[in-house]
Amino acid sequence: MTMTTHAEYDGHTEAVTVAAAFPSAIKDRTIVITGANKLGIGFTTAQALASQAPRRLILAGRSTAKVQECIDALRSEYPDVDYRPLQVDLSSQESVRKAASTVMAWEDVPDIDLLINNAGVMNLPERTLSPEGIEMHLATNHVGHFLFTNQILPKLIAAAKDSPRGFVRVINISSVGTMVSPLRVSDVNFTKAIKELPENERPNQAILKGANLPADDDTTYIPMAAYGQSKTCNVLFSVGLNQQLYEKYGILSLAVHPGEIQSELARHTDKQWLEKVIEIREARGLFWKTLQEGASTTLVAALDPKLERPESDGKGYFLSDCQVGGVQPYAVDEDIARKLWEMSEGFVGEKFAW
Repeated sequence: MTMTTHAEYDGHTEAVTVAAAFPSAIKDRTIVITGANKLGIGFTTAQALASQAPRRLILAGRSTAKVQECIDALRSEYPDVDYRPLQVDLSSQESVRKAASTVMAWEDVPDIDLLINNAGVMNLPERTLSPEGIEMHLATNHVGHFLFTNQILPKLIAAAKDSPRGFVRVINISSVGTMVSPLRVSDVNFTKAIKELPENERPNQAILKGANLPADDDTTYIPMAAYGQSKTCNVLFSVGLNQQLYEKYGILSLAVHPGEIQSELARHTDKQWLEKVIEIREARGLFWKTLQEGASTTLVAALDPKLERPESDGKGYFLSDCQVGGVQPYAVDEDIARKLWEMSEGFVGEKFAW
C-alpha cells in the first residue's frame, strides 16, 4: 500500500512545511496550477512552491486580474521565479483549447513537470449548463481539466522521459464531497428525479437530508450532489490517467481532499445554510483549516517521492490531512474510470489514447 514519508503530518501541517521537506522535487521544475486566486488554496499552493525555487510557475485562472494579483504578490516575495499568467475559463471548451494552445506554443517551456488541477466551482444554486450543454459543476471541475490536461500532456510526457518514474505528476483536487454522489452515467445533467435513477447512481440521500438539504425521491437538481459527482470524477480521472500513462511514461496521478476551509469556493453556497453549518461545526469543536493547512495535502501528493501508483483496490489514490485516506469504492473503480474517460472524450469530441 502507498505510504507517505512523514507519518507525523496531519490536518494542521502547513504547505510551507511540506514544500521545505521536499526541495529537490520543486527546484528548477515547471509547474502549472489552475484556479489562481489570492483568497483560495491555489495561491497558497503556489506560494509554498515558490519558496523552493521552481524554474517556472504557470498560474491559470478565469480572471486575468486575479491571476496577476497572485503573480505580483509572489514576485514581491520570490522574485527569481519565472511566473506566467494563463487565462482560462474551464467551463468553456473553446477557452480551454485556447489556453492549452498558448502553453503548447511557448517554445521556451519545452516540458511541464507538475500539473495541479485545483480550480473548481461549488453549490451553484440553479442547474446551469456549460456552452457545450454539460452540467456546470461537471463541466468546470472535471471536463475542463480533462481537456486541458490531455491538450498539454505532450509537455508532461517530455518531462517524464528524463525523470524517475512517478516524479512527473498530475494532481486532481477532489473533496469528501465524493460521498454525496457517484458518477451518474445515465443522467450527468441532473434532469431525472432520484427515484428514476438506477440504485448505483443515486446520491446519498441520508447525508443530504442529515445536512438539511432537499433530497426526496422526486428531487432532480441538488447542488451538493452535482458538486459531489464532479469530485468523484476528479478521483476517477486520476485512476484513468494512471491507466493511460503510468506504465508507458511513468506519470503518476493522485487526488486529494484539502479539508474544510472557508474560502472563495463557498461563494455560491446558500448563506443561511452555511451559517448553520458553521454553528454546528463550532458546537462540535470542529476546526476550519487555514489556507496553509488546506494546501498542504496537495503538496504531499505532488512532491512526496514515497508515493507510488496505487494498487487495483484503489487504496492510495485519495489523500486527506497529508496522509493516504479512504474514499468510496465507486470513486476508484477501474471500470467506472474507463467509462468516465470514454464519456469525457464524447463531451469534448476528441479521443485521447496515450
